[in-house]
Amino acid sequence: MPAAVEPPGIPPDLIERLLEAAGDASIALVGGAVRDLLLHRVHLDPWRGVPDFDLVVAFAQAESPRPPALPAALRLARRLRERFGPEVVSTYREHAAYGTAELELTQPHGPVFLDLASARREVYPVAGDNPQVCFGSLGDDLARRDFTINAMALPLGPDRSSRDLAAALIDPHGGLADLERRQLRFLHGASLRDDPTRIVRAARYAARLGFGLAPQSQVQLRTTLEAWPWGWRIGDRPDRAPSALGTRLRMELDLLFDHEAWRLALAALQSWGALLLLDPALQQEQHGPRRLHWAGRFGLPLLPAYVAGAADPLALAQRLQLAQNQQQLIVSFLALRQQLLRLGAADPGCSTPQANTPRSPAAWSELLEAPGTRPETVALALACGLEPRRPLLRWLLRWRHLRAESTAADLIEAGAVPGPALGQQLRQLRSQRLERERS
Repeated sequence: MPAAVEPPGIPPDLIERLLEAAGDASIALVGGAVRDLLLHRVHLDPWRGVPDFDLVVAFAQAESPRPPALPAALRLARRLRERFGPEVVSTYREHAAYGTAELELTQPHGPVFLDLASARREVYPVAGDNPQVCFGSLGDDLARRDFTINAMALPLGPDRSSRDLAAALIDPHGGLADLERRQLRFLHGASLRDDPTRIVRAARYAARLGFGLAPQSQVQLRTTLEAWPWGWRIGDRPDRAPSALGTRLRMELDLLFDHEAWRLALAALQSWGALLLLDPALQQEQHGPRRLHWAGRFGLPLLPAYVAGAADPLALAQRLQLAQNQQQLIVSFLALRQQLLRLGAADPGCSTPQANTPRSPAAWSELLEAPGTRPETVALALACGLEPRRPLLRWLLRWRHLRAESTAADLIEAGAVPGPALGQQLRQLRSQRLERERS
């Protein structure tokens, strides 16, 4: 690779050793590292840094009908581990089904993370499900990617004389031109049919890079959603949803909330009409950012707080396969919401709550400390705007922390006998203390 296009973070001597270990295989830098390098060098965007480097490894005879005994990336990874040893290769993982490996290399200027992938092609026989994979050429590997700006490559090679970045670039799908237009364009017409999570990835890039969705990609999104080509629809059993409408969608949403400016990303998804993939209510709602703002203030995970705004939050949580504790949070939130609605307390338009609506701190504490209700449940209810806000907030911040003024040891010293009656006495004393609180 020309010296001028060496990405920051990969020492030149490491490139030499990679090429030496590769033997007759070719190595190319691909994906986000190439995109961000071009944005930095050509378009003068700030250098964002690259957490790891995606390298595609391909045999010279990639088109041979006879598959190699060992995928190219795994052969290279094992050679690196053998030559560098454990003092340099501090982390090593293989994923044999896809011919990929992850390595963390200890270097003088800090760790270097390498993702090595064998060049491959992918076919989606079932829309939205996992693809069928076979090994191929670098061109095949670029053609399976999501956006044109991520389908460019910079080969690592012995010719280090050229200083022209464009001359070294492999760009079969027009990614460089889309960088110039600052737009996200799907690689082919069936991109969203194959993997609908790509639209969430588009929103992540839109938030991070300030890019827009190309007009033809907006058309593809609209026509794909209208056709709904997946063998599952909202309202069907959540566990029957294809992988890209379930697990992979959750993974993309986790990345969106954990690593991106989620307000910008969600605004992009809503403006594109893409939230219909999740739930029509989320596409229509206006208060999602406010709910997430308060969820963050209360220390709640953002994804279940977002799911809580769906028409059927539990079904969406199950389809996304949220963690069990997050699903349980949704279950307890729905139970509390239903209870408050029965009492006439959760409806902001209800000016005359029922007679059995709690009115004192002790009564509210009894309601909110029932089995199955946790502080996180009440926090989510507050984030979702359930009423009455004041007692919910006071319980969360103060009342639940109050204890009886006498401890069990005090009562036993005064002559009480340990047992259920002692526990009941402590609860009565705590209730008396709560009754003195301002409601």
